[in-house]
Amino acid sequence: MNLIDVVAKFARISPRATAFVEVRPLSGLRQEITWEEFRNRTNRIANRLLQQDIHKHDKVFLLGRNSIRWLETYFAILKTGGWAVPLNFRFTDEDLLYCGRVAEPSAFVFDKEYGQRINGLRKELNTVSHYCVIGPDRDDEFVTLEDLVRNGSPEPVPVAISDEDECALYFTSGTTGMPKPVLLRQKSLMCVAATEASNHHFNSSDRFLMMPPMYHLAIGHLLAVMLAGGCSVLLTEQISPRHIIETVARERITAVFLLVPWAVDLLNALDRKEIRIEEHDLSCWRRTFMGAQAIPPVLVHRIKGYFPHMEYDTTYGLSESSGPGVIHLGSENERKVGAIGKPNLFWDARIVGEDGEEVIRGEVGEIIVRGDGVMKEYYKNPELTKTAIRNGWLHTGDLGRMDEEGFITLVDRKKDLIISGGENIYPVELEAAILKHPKVHDVAVIGAPDDRLGEITVAVIQPKKGESLTEEEIVPFFEQQLPRYKRPRRVIFGEVPRSPTGKIEKPKLRAKYAGKK
Repeated sequence: MNLIDVVAKFARISPRATAFVEVRPLSGLRQEITWEEFRNRTNRIANRLLQQDIHKHDKVFLLGRNSIRWLETYFAILKTGGWAVPLNFRFTDEDLLYCGRVAEPSAFVFDKEYGQRINGLRKELNTVSHYCVIGPDRDDEFVTLEDLVRNGSPEPVPVAISDEDECALYFTSGTTGMPKPVLLRQKSLMCVAATEASNHHFNSSDRFLMMPPMYHLAIGHLLAVMLAGGCSVLLTEQISPRHIIETVARERITAVFLLVPWAVDLLNALDRKEIRIEEHDLSCWRRTFMGAQAIPPVLVHRIKGYFPHMEYDTTYGLSESSGPGVIHLGSENERKVGAIGKPNLFWDARIVGEDGEEVIRGEVGEIIVRGDGVMKEYYKNPELTKTAIRNGWLHTGDLGRMDEEGFITLVDRKKDLIISGGENIYPVELEAAILKHPKVHDVAVIGAPDDRLGEITVAVIQPKKGESLTEEEIVPFFEQQLPRYKRPRRVIFGEVPRSPTGKIEKPKLRAKYAGKK
């Protein structure tokens, strides 16, 4: 069974049930689509793509913000047997052209807002034979998605799909250099859907608030809700604390995935009384889960302070594992908040040293994982693939430790490790400590070259809105919270940049403040 089968299943047994809702708070627009409508429209788009010579293994670029139309395009591509290639809407022209050289796409589907930009790249995207715009019903320059719907058949798509078929090419966010092309199979996406559905106990009555960009494999959360027959509500256009709370209440949301910046903004808005939860009926909201980075325990405790009856979970994964859920905490293990948890029932995980052997419990090593969700390869890069996947195990590049009960704690990225005076310093630990200060909104710790120690720690601190913070205030706090060798030697007050998926963009900070990338 694959995701195409999932759509067909619920279109058959629950044809008039709502599959997806799209909410745009700034414009006040709201639309929804049933399972039957979603199946029919994706069939029409896929059949029309086949008529335009888009076939199995052809790559189709998809550039746009979260929307039902984006989802329709994604699933239509899968139905043709082609490869969906979602693109980060923050990619530069250079990034897009690089992706074009690697993937050699046959077609390009994009939101109307990117039309002028794409037009300027057409000569260099010389493998693309078809362009299609999402948004308008008709367009003078491009074929529209609605043209494909009008001219395509709603009948089942005549393409045989197997679990081993490649189906999606995801370019990583590029925070570690040029984006890496991660090739996934049908069984990879089905694995992440089953993984997250089991982690969060989704069922057909769930309504999930989908906010992370779907060009990223956080789409795995939405796929999990689909697998359970639930409904996903896409909050798009703008994400703010007020919009989150109002959408949860109005749409009767049962589960929410929060990136750390959104959680921090929401809690700060509640602290400042900008939002009063007693004015909203949030009784439907049963579960919150977080991921994409190590989650500071202080943040979870603050969430539980406002929402004591809400279940909390942490989820861990990466693009190369087809997304989230590989390791998760489980709401029954809140006493272990700060850990990312144990491997999901479809996965295995180990902590290994440089020699590839498991380290003893409590020691730091690299997290490696194994399961059906592991990518097939880095497309067109066999050497990098061999480095990442060894004997069936995916080497994540993340450092962690496992305690006596088998719970894994994410320590840091290997590349972010700071070695100062021969001591290993893990920025995540420092960041968690600094976030305890009541005036700190966000923080990033990086290493900077030092002639004597090799590296020193630098803390970039973003104060809360309306608060001022000085080095004279924060240094005594370091002395209370951190051993001497871990304390930041430099403090910089400024914005902490984050990607759309919530990750701190440390290469930018290193280039700006530490003179390195």
